[in-house]
Amino acid sequence: MAFDFPIFAGIVAVLAVFIILQSVKIVPQGYQYTLERFGRFTRSLKPGLNIIVPLIDRIGRKMNMMESVLDVPSQEVITSDNAMVTVDGVVFYQVIDAARAAYEVNRLEVAILNLSMTNVRTVVGSMDLDQLLSQRDQINERLLSVVDSATDPWGLKITRVEIKDITPPRDLVDSMGRQMKAEREKRAQILEAQGSREAAILRAEGEKQSKILEAEGRREAAFRDAEARERAAQAEAEATMVVSKAIAEGDINAINYFVAQKYVESLSQIAASPNSKLVFMPLDASGVVGSIGGVTELIRNLGSGGGRAAAGDAAGSTGATQARPGPWGGK
Repeated sequence: MAFDFPIFAGIVAVLAVFIILQSVKIVPQGYQYTLERFGRFTRSLKPGLNIIVPLIDRIGRKMNMMESVLDVPSQEVITSDNAMVTVDGVVFYQVIDAARAAYEVNRLEVAILNLSMTNVRTVVGSMDLDQLLSQRDQINERLLSVVDSATDPWGLKITRVEIKDITPPRDLVDSMGRQMKAEREKRAQILEAQGSREAAILRAEGEKQSKILEAEGRREAAFRDAEARERAAQAEAEATMVVSKAIAEGDINAINYFVAQKYVESLSQIAASPNSKLVFMPLDASGVVGSIGGVTELIRNLGSGGGRAAAGDAAGSTGATQARPGPWGGK
């Protein structure tokens, strides 16, 4: 059988192309491939073009190095105060070491999921319902710390652990709603009572200030009335001193002054009576006029030049009064 060289050359060429293709591996960005030689891990292939030994080296695991998210399914958990709640969440993780993630744990995502669920039951079960509903950030921090330390030998980094939903039983939700309503009504009543108290205090303060101002007004008025009475008394005393001096000196006009003053006051009281519609005056009005003339003479004798002019005017008006006849034929 004759040797066919062209066929042999073609076979060699195809084999060479196959070997070249097997020796070149292209790793996409965000991934790392583990390289095994005779079944043993040798190194990790980075993203880009990599050369391996064909037929000896082979690709072991293709690891995703990007951050991934894993849903934690809902599960029922009993809290420390014996309340049954339903809890679910999510876990964010990233592969840091491709070799350990590939060979240190089997079924990586299942392992992360079971580890997260177990620690959720542990953390939630150690808290009561009120803490569970109000301290979700602390729950997330505790879960992150526990799960991250547990997965560190696997070449993983747990970046976040978040509790998505906490659902108490329906009857417990209704009880919480009634409790919240009662608490809000209590606060409303307290605020209303405080408002009434402050309003009463403000009203009392206002009344106090009003009474103080009213008392100060009465005090000021009494002071001014007393001052006015004092000044009137001083004027009356001075007039009395002048008249008394004139009497002491033997001036008859001073006596006429007092008589005329009392006469005029009596007439004023008679005229001011509410029951008097008609007043009869049997008294001699000319005597009163004469008394007024005596007063004028007294002022003329005691005053200065300006007093004389005033007395002259008073005498003129007195003369005019005397010239008018009275109703009973007075002078």
